[in-house]
Order: sequence, then C-alpha cells, then structure tokens
Amino acid sequence: MEKQTAIQVNGLSKKYKGTDSFAIENVNLEVNVGDIFGLLGPNGAGKTTTLSILCSLLAPSSGDVNIMGYNLKNATHEIKKIIGVVPQEIALYPELTATENLKFFGNMYGLSGNSLSATISRMLKEFGLENKANSRVVTFSGGMKRRLNLIAGLLHSPKILFLDEPTVGVDVQSRQVIIEFLKELNREGTTIIYTSHHMQEAERLCTDIAIIDQGNIIIKGKPSYLLSDFNKCNDLEDIFLEITGRSLRD
Repeated sequence: MEKQTAIQVNGLSKKYKGTDSFAIENVNLEVNVGDIFGLLGPNGAGKTTTLSILCSLLAPSSGDVNIMGYNLKNATHEIKKIIGVVPQEIALYPELTATENLKFFGNMYGLSGNSLSATISRMLKEFGLENKANSRVVTFSGGMKRRLNLIAGLLHSPKILFLDEPTVGVDVQSRQVIIEFLKELNREGTTIIYTSHHMQEAERLCTDIAIIDQGNIIIKGKPSYLLSDFNKCNDLEDIFLEITGRSLRD
C-alpha cells in the first residue's frame, strides 16, 4: 500500500533579521502519515527553527511547506486545526492548577463542557497526575510540568503532533511514561515529528530520522538503514558524532 504524505518540505530557508547566515538553508523533508520522524541535531543546529516554521509559528524566508495537502502559505487556519504543538519551553500558567491550565488550552481549541472535562480527567490519570489535578503548576516538579505540557498539546486529538525536545530535563520515570505514551499514540494513528539530541531515545522511538547541523540536513533515513550504511558505528549516537563531530556546542 502506497504511503500518504503528511508533510512535504521543499527548499525551506530562514535568515533572521540582523544576521549574516541562515538558521536553516534549503531544507527538504518528507514525512509520511503514521511516521515518528526525528529531527536530530546539536544545540543551535536549526531544529527549533524548522519546527517553528512547520507549526506556522515562524515565517520562512523562502521555501514551500504542505501539511496534509494544505499549503502553509494560504491555509494556516486549516493546518492549525489538525496539528498539536508541544514547545520545548513549558507553556503553562504557574499560578493556575493543572485542570485550570488544561481547560484554558482546551477552550482555545474550541473544546468545552463535559467532553473536555472527561478528556482532562482521562489524560491526567494516564500521565500519573490525577492526584495533582487541583494543585498549582508552580508546585510541580520538572517532570510533572513536562507531562502536563504534553497533555495541553493533545486535548484536541491532533492528526500530527510536533514535539520540541519533549523529554529534556526530566527524570527517567517521566521520560519512560512520555515515550511509551507517544508510541501508543502513534499506534492509534497520530503522526509525530520530534526534535531531540537524545540519540538512544530517538533510536528506540523513531521510524525515520534526519540529522541537521549548521542549518543543513546532513543525512536522513530509517535508523536501521543508517546503521547498516555506517557499519563501523554501533548505534545512532556513533553516527551522530561521526557526522557532526565531537566539538562542544554551547
């Protein structure tokens, strides 16, 4: 069966005002429906810039993006209905409770009433936060905030989920809960685009990856195929270091 294209990116470039170099340049990507696609790279490689453009949070300098058949230039409203976005920064109101935060974000998606309340209750339980439903977010640990941040992007059951470093700075248990949930979400049909610099995590999670460095896509493919191409490398982390080098990226 021929796969349906979820995201098609052609010649995508971005130069920020006042800078001499491109943050990303001539990026070409294709993500199929049902993929877990990992965009991997060191700090400052262009991962967040690329994701921000695909989510229509940032305008590109040039290039073309199609998401589920909608062109980003003229169908932003339609695209926003079918995508969920979980940013790297915690996008929650610290003085509100978990439930109050989720009701606020649910209302933004046009959700309300008993249906929204039931969804919130179910997802808080799934992420081990049911006992914190009425606690203020300011009292939460980093892992709890990260899990709640993820729930906020999922309330409207998006067809495509964009995740920017979803497990950065969390404990092992929170990371495991998030990864297992994403796998199940994908099995149910959600296409996932995910940025990270955790290579072992990406190798476990992703069906396809692209490695970006200094704004350019260096290599892309299925992790298993890449490992066979780089037969001297034991894992994805070895390939990553082979491609991007070992110098520090602060």
